[in-house]
Formats: sequence, C-alpha cells, structure tokens
Amino acid sequence: MLQGSMVAIVTPMYEDGRLDIPSLSALIDFHIDQGTDGIVIVGTTGESPTVDFEEHCLLIETAVSQVNGRVPVIAGTGANSTKEAIELTQKAKDLGVDACLLVAPYYNKPTQEGLYQHFKAVADAVQIPQILYNVPGRTGCDITNDTTLRLAAHPNIVGIKDATGGLERGTDLLLRAPKDFAVFSGDDATAMPLMLLGARGVISVTANVAPKLMHEMCVSAVAGDVNLAREINAKLFALHQKLFVEANPIPVKWVLQQMGMIKTGIRLPLVNLSAQYHDVLRAACKAAQIL
Repeated sequence: MLQGSMVAIVTPMYEDGRLDIPSLSALIDFHIDQGTDGIVIVGTTGESPTVDFEEHCLLIETAVSQVNGRVPVIAGTGANSTKEAIELTQKAKDLGVDACLLVAPYYNKPTQEGLYQHFKAVADAVQIPQILYNVPGRTGCDITNDTTLRLAAHPNIVGIKDATGGLERGTDLLLRAPKDFAVFSGDDATAMPLMLLGARGVISVTANVAPKLMHEMCVSAVAGDVNLAREINAKLFALHQKLFVEANPIPVKWVLQQMGMIKTGIRLPLVNLSAQYHDVLRAACKAAQIL
C-alpha cells in the first residue's frame, strides 16, 4: 500500500546538464536506508519539464532497477497532451513501476469536464494504479474536489496528491472520498495536519534532505500520535518553508550539494540558488540537524 513519506526525488545532473545516473542510484539507496516509504521519480522536483522522452524512460528504468522491489516506485507520467500522458504511462508500466503520478494538464487550462475526460482517458488506456496530481500554482488549472470524486470511481485512479496546501479543502475531500481512495499531501508545510485528519502520507520535497525525520513524522501522524508528530514537524518546519525561497527544485538541489550527495547540475531555465539565500538555507538545515 502506498503510504507514509514518499520522496519527490531530484534528478542529479552533472555541471553540463547531463543526467548523473550513479548519483541517482546512490540517492535511492540513501533513501531506503533512511526509511523513505516510496520513490517518486521524474516529478516536478525531478525537473520533468526539461527531460526528453528517452531520459524520462532512463530515469524510471534506473529507479525501478535500483529499488529492486524494496519500496514502491511511482513515476511522474503527466502531460498537457492526453496522448503523451498515455504513452508515458504505458511506458512506465512496461518498465515495472508500481503506480503513476499524473499532473493536471498545464498551460492549456482545460475545463473541469476536460480534466475529467483527460484523466479518464489515461486510466482507461493503461491498467496501472494512478494518482492525480493537483498543483494549480504551477499548472494554471485546479482539479476541484467534485471532479476528483468523479474520477475516484474509476478503478485505476487510486488517489490524489493535493499540493494546494488548503486544509479546509483537504478535509472536505477526506470526508467525501471513498475509503479506498488515498489522499496524499503535496505540501510539506501542511502535510502533518492533513495526515492527522486522515491523509495517507506525503509526496515530499523536504524528504530529499531529511528522509529519516520525514518518515518518522509520517509514522507518528498517520498513527495519530499528535505530540510526537508535532515535535518532529517543528524540527522540519523551517525546511518546509525555506526549500521554496526560489522555485523548486533550486533550493533542495543546493542543500543536497552541501550534503555532498549530488553535483551542481540543474537545467535551464532554472539556475543555481542565489547567494542571498545560502545562509537562510543553512539555518533551516541546522534546525533539522542535517548540516
């Protein structure tokens, strides 16, 4: 079952922008050793908009091979073209992932009916568990709770990553969704309270740099241990905030570089973290005791 702290893992790159596959493999082992409950490969944090189809498939193949069944692997396969989303999702299934994460189509701003038909078409075409991904701050469109509930009736659509950060909205969805439909937080800063309300876990940016603490916080929150969940979350909260001082994954890649886990590569139009934020990130890392 998909639950707990699932890392939206970065895509390590060399300084010239080439994929750094050995570092990705090492990162995956690091996460599994630290208790991460699932690997989400080629999501937003993995710079999916800047990898081509062959690279996308290579990253998925690497993750599946390196994980080797130890934890679930979820592949980002969404697109603003329904045809492309179907092709990516089928390829990910062929490569052996456990589930796919499908972001709402971005830029073309579909209606709610268009969103429903898009996700239904992918779910009809590929027999694999699929998780909707709602992040309106990036996509320019919002999957409403009513549309989500329509899609939850499809047997291949098993959950949603809600990155809106809205607890009222999340509560409404948790109260109305079928019991077997999983709600995952996609917003680290509000993940703990959403899990205390019934969410099954988080697809996390913070977990990239603090995987053990994120796992422990999720275990506590899902179990309803409010005091321990709050205590751990307090250590992480500065990271939840400061990892977004510039567009994700710029800050989280910088922290991983400081930890010696990856090199400095990032692809345009993203650039490396501005110097003015270095001390801000160092302070957040110190609070979490990771640097």
